[in-house]
Amino acid sequence: MVLETLNTIEMNIGIIFKQRFIYLLPWVMTALVAVACDNDDEGPIIPVNEDIVSIAQGTPELSSLVTALSKYPDLVSTLSNTGTFTVFAPTNQAFTAVLAALGQTTIDDLPEDVLRDILEYHVIASELFASGLSDGQTLATVNGSDVVVSITGNTVLINDAQVTSSDIDASNGVVHLINAVLVPPSMLPVVGTIVAPVFFNQDFTTLVAAVLAADGDILSLLLSNGPSGNGLTLFAPTNEAFEAAGITDLPDAATLNAVLQYHLLDATVTSGELPSGSAEIQTLNGNFYLSNVNDGVFINGATQVTEVDLTGSNGVVHIIDQALVPPSQNIAEIVSAFAAADPTEFTLLLAALQRAELVETFTGDGPFTVFAPTDAAFNSAGFPDQASIEAADPQVLAGILTHHVVNASAYVFSTDLSDGQVIQMLNDQNVTVDLQNLSIQDATGSNPPAALVPDLLNILATNGVIHVIDQVLLPVQ
Repeated sequence: MVLETLNTIEMNIGIIFKQRFIYLLPWVMTALVAVACDNDDEGPIIPVNEDIVSIAQGTPELSSLVTALSKYPDLVSTLSNTGTFTVFAPTNQAFTAVLAALGQTTIDDLPEDVLRDILEYHVIASELFASGLSDGQTLATVNGSDVVVSITGNTVLINDAQVTSSDIDASNGVVHLINAVLVPPSMLPVVGTIVAPVFFNQDFTTLVAAVLAADGDILSLLLSNGPSGNGLTLFAPTNEAFEAAGITDLPDAATLNAVLQYHLLDATVTSGELPSGSAEIQTLNGNFYLSNVNDGVFINGATQVTEVDLTGSNGVVHIIDQALVPPSQNIAEIVSAFAAADPTEFTLLLAALQRAELVETFTGDGPFTVFAPTDAAFNSAGFPDQASIEAADPQVLAGILTHHVVNASAYVFSTDLSDGQVIQMLNDQNVTVDLQNLSIQDATGSNPPAALVPDLLNILATNGVIHVIDQVLLPVQ
């Protein structure tokens, strides 16, 4: 009986002890965590079997950094494998701030080579804990440029970025969180200027490549306030704009210099300051011709301004949908070049100009606006070959040809034409424009009228502009 009583007492004590232990367990765990935190003031304990990439992926405030890194599988692989690295990791807020400063919306806007350069500027190829950093210390990053450590009291700066959390230990190095994105020294002069909207945007990689391939003075010019000191206006073509202009391979440096300067004005001209109607605009390499009409703003008839007033510290940028190419041939030379091309075109127009002794006229200053008939157009008008042109009366040919040239000495681009417009030609007879059907009716009231060829409008010459038509314009005899 005594033995049974002792067993009962022992069992009850065990039950009571177990209940009290379960009750006290949360308090015990809290105390243990507190002791652990006291032993590590830098933050939570992170198992050192996690690599740098895994730590970034598990840290919500580094999601932007993870997004950026994911574009480069080789960088992810490097920072996931064995090694010793120090990563200064910008927070999401840091990425948001730098994108705003660069005039971009998302990380996807940045060109891949630019973003990679920025990311590599945050990595040191050795392990450096906070205790290993000192004031004035210079650290070489894996992108080849240095960062500088500044320490004042408990504040640690890497360049201008403050370390907000340090010594996050990883299996292959250490991570320090920073509150700003580090911009490599080579990029700093670009930030805030008119170069920034294109340099930091993947839609303008061709333009950036052209600037870098041109004479070094071009980049210096773009970063300056212009020759007059009044700022610059850049008409910036997108990658697609270069393709639209037929520029798929970059030409030599001298040609690039000429092309790029043709996109620059030596003044800061906002969209509100562009002249209305038609105007000749002086660039750093000759003039282009602006049409500021209800349908939009166009340059040389074929190029449209699609976005305006991206401002920088040294001027303004307007985006265009076709690169501008300064003319290098006069009208007579363009006609001759077409006639010698493969396939040929304008062979009969050239023969007619020669027969009427007008070639020299169209090598003159002008400007001339010419509606140029194709060879098929001459065939339909009763001139089957060059022999028929050579057999024609020169005066008759001259009368026909001058009915294809606008009388006013002016550039008339397709964007300057209006529906129902009556234009006096060089022979003092009129033609009528039908924009709805994109055609020109001659003085005889031809039916059907001559159709403008959409892909061959606004061919710019040094002394005028050519629009190709599919029918000869006939004057009243």
